[in-house]
Amino acid sequence: MPRLLYPAALAGWDAGARLATLGGAAMGTTWAIRLVAPPGDDLADLRREVEALLARLVAQMSHWEPASLLSQYNRAPADSWTALPREFAAVMATALDVAARSDGAFDPAIGALVDLWGYGAVPAAGVPDAAAIDAARAAGGWQRVRFDRAARRLYQPGGVRLDLSGIAKGYAVDAVAALLASRGVRHCLVEIGGEFVGRGMRPDGDPWWVELETPGGVAVPIRVALHQLAVATSGDYVRGRHTIDSRTGHPVDHALVVSVLHASAMVADAWATALGVLGAPAMVDLATNERLAVRALLREGDRVHEWISPALAEMLAD
Repeated sequence: MPRLLYPAALAGWDAGARLATLGGAAMGTTWAIRLVAPPGDDLADLRREVEALLARLVAQMSHWEPASLLSQYNRAPADSWTALPREFAAVMATALDVAARSDGAFDPAIGALVDLWGYGAVPAAGVPDAAAIDAARAAGGWQRVRFDRAARRLYQPGGVRLDLSGIAKGYAVDAVAALLASRGVRHCLVEIGGEFVGRGMRPDGDPWWVELETPGGVAVPIRVALHQLAVATSGDYVRGRHTIDSRTGHPVDHALVVSVLHASAMVADAWATALGVLGAPAMVDLATNERLAVRALLREGDRVHEWISPALAEMLAD
């Protein structure tokens, strides 16, 4: 359970309210919403608004869409600036902040390496050689990215390719929850591709419960109450070892699952990626210093080791 309950978040709670479900496909995955629908609300209109929002985010930040603004930036000539919409700018600000805090374990300018390994829109012919990896590392890196936050524009020094796969989905979850709030939906659970945010309470008086991903029974499942809280998970047990450490240019092989709880799904998403890149000692130090609520399942030889951060341990003890 979260350590604090928020009385304001319970406004409008009604034990007799109708619980509705919406869902669909977007961002290369699926989305689902469970919500307490306001009386008389037109869920068809709400669905269209959610779909329009997600389509707008794909058009801005998809690494897979050749016409997206991100893809246009990646193809932009050296010494050029790209104007960013509000959503894209918010994601870049957080991405570069987490990159700096994690010393590059999270890197939004990793697109060249992602493409080289075949994790982008075009499959790779095979395992890249050392020279190709070195060239992709030299072309990218978050330190080469210049972001004018006040003017909402991004500088292309030449050859930088963004990949926001480790943060954009989390932002989308937050954005959908904000859209619902603007429509008077105070009580909901939003999920996109395994990233969740919970607002308010269920009509039966329970919070929105979700289980942290625990593959193969390697650890005791942990159930968390998403009361004004989000959770994001990074790992390789579903999609294989696709998370790349930009500092080495190679996929990481130690992080089975890393889950992070935070008030923002976007922030949780970025940190789950960063911590999954780091090895155990560095992960423990950084997550503890940042007071992040983390459950990690890490490979150690042929064993899997579970680590629970002090911030999460406090929540489990309450």
